[in-house]
Amino acid sequence: MRILFALSWVLVASVALAAEPTLTLKWENRFLEVIGPHIPGGPIRTHYLEAYCRPGSTDRDWRETVIPHQSQLVSASPDGKRLEIEDRLEDGVVVRHVIEAGNDEVFFIVKASNPTDRESQVHWAQPCMRVDGFVGADPQDAREVYPPYIRHCFVMVDGKLTRLPTKPWALDARYVPGQVYAPASVDRNDVNPRPLSKLVPSSGLTGCFSADEKMILAVAWEPYQEVFQGVITCIHNDFRIGGLKPGETKTIRGKMYLLPADETRLLSRFRKDFP
Repeated sequence: MRILFALSWVLVASVALAAEPTLTLKWENRFLEVIGPHIPGGPIRTHYLEAYCRPGSTDRDWRETVIPHQSQLVSASPDGKRLEIEDRLEDGVVVRHVIEAGNDEVFFIVKASNPTDRESQVHWAQPCMRVDGFVGADPQDAREVYPPYIRHCFVMVDGKLTRLPTKPWALDARYVPGQVYAPASVDRNDVNPRPLSKLVPSSGLTGCFSADEKMILAVAWEPYQEVFQGVITCIHNDFRIGGLKPGETKTIRGKMYLLPADETRLLSRFRKDFP
């Protein structure tokens, strides 16, 4: 009897595990898709990667900031749970990305290496996460000073999840609109050339709530260069490289979360992952 009882519990647990929503990955033409039947608005599409950037960018033509790069898919697991991508920058730097999907999170490990005998000025990179489907927004509204979609978005201020638009709201920059939030450790001359907030984020965690406020989509990187809200219904956590000396390699970690709209649960997971 005890054996039958134990077997029945194993069967129930197996069925429950199989029924749990899970995430899969697809990458093509520099766009990463995170796919799951439970994601509001369909797959999460991220321009991965939009750009690698030089310092001195805050008040400079964007074309002078971007370091051109080529991307290729190295491998993709048959089950859609793991990808490897390689980027080769014009200055010789090689960046290898390993991306793995879980049930409610996606892991990123990025290794940037400089095999050349010249120092690289690659200071950060931009994964541009499109959120119009998730928040139920019209992309045509994204170029307003206060686009409606940002009311679903948040940054971390004083350790608290803080909805946009934050106060004060910066309005002046080489390119407008938008809003940039940079940690204290990052030079203010080296960020995205959109309005720079006076607020200093307490961490790089950023994200948004779904249209019905039932789910949270969030992303974090360590280290990070900036968090910003853009002009194509996107949100950014741009990871930091900080330049590479000849022969140097640096490793950056990232995480995407897709969770029920429980702020306490999200912050607990984030603090465990990025202590």
